[in-house]
Amino acid sequence: MPLEIIRNDITKLKVDAIVNAANQALQMGGGVCGAIFNGAGEHDLQVECNSIGYCEVGQAVITRGYKLPAKHIIHTVGPVWQDGNNNELKLLSSCYTNSLLLAEKKHLESIAFPLISSGIFGYPKDKALKVATSAIGDYLLNHDMMVYLVVYDRESFVISEKLYNSVTKYIDDNYVDKHEERRYSKQIQQFEEEAFVQKLIDADNMLKEIIHKPDIYYAKRSIDDLGDQLEETFSQRLFRLIDERGMLDPEVYHRANIDKRLFSKIRSNKNYKPSKNTAIALAIALSLSFDETNDLLKTAGYILSRSSRFDLIIEYCIKNKIFDIFEVNETLYALEEKTL
Repeated sequence: MPLEIIRNDITKLKVDAIVNAANQALQMGGGVCGAIFNGAGEHDLQVECNSIGYCEVGQAVITRGYKLPAKHIIHTVGPVWQDGNNNELKLLSSCYTNSLLLAEKKHLESIAFPLISSGIFGYPKDKALKVATSAIGDYLLNHDMMVYLVVYDRESFVISEKLYNSVTKYIDDNYVDKHEERRYSKQIQQFEEEAFVQKLIDADNMLKEIIHKPDIYYAKRSIDDLGDQLEETFSQRLFRLIDERGMLDPEVYHRANIDKRLFSKIRSNKNYKPSKNTAIALAIALSLSFDETNDLLKTAGYILSRSSRFDLIIEYCIKNKIFDIFEVNETLYALEEKTL
């Protein structure tokens, strides 16, 4: 996925660049900044920073990575949180955008960010996370780069109490155990088998009509009608839906937060079977309804289960029109489920 939120030590990541939440004087500080200087080699990194001299809030500069696994360090200065009414959001968003643009200018392909300004600068972690995912997401809509957002604790994934309570109540109200679900599944299977039998009968009648009255038959049936009788694969259904919504491929795979190469595989192979998470992410990217989502998932052999907390959270998000993949992932993470 182009944006991946991970819990890790940013100084240990082997990427083209890691981002340092710096001070304006570009001097070694504490926290993540101090760890980056220590990992790179304090003396050499400070000499290069001194040669640059200064960085404005919201801007970014680049140095070598020295002893770090990362090839480069991008230094950006985040805003100090005051009350939210002093341009903090715009300045923090600029930190991410300008760092990404600098990485692009240097032809870098991967970058790792800390949660800028969320430490001693006091930016509330939940707000800092939303700014980060929004700014990075906006950039990735028109660019290709592997971006990691490195967080250290679950405090960064604080969703609103109202949303948390709504989702947990939805799970409590709709969760069914495996035994009960199997009973529902058998009923669904019976309905689907009956529908399949009816399709066979219709197909047999169609064949008889073609054989005995071909001219009359083709006069009242178009080629499109015949195509509708065929079962769609996941790939065929997906790209039909994309066309119907007038969307472009880059918009879809960026909104789904999936890799361009993976998307190309799905497009080039009509029988490609994606993972369930990939199928769900694409359904969210297309803003499909719950029924449309399940119909798409069925073409890949999946269904949203009411005996799975993960699936119920996805169901809640879709039914409540939460189609921002990062907001969906924040909700999953906050409720201790794996993200998409």
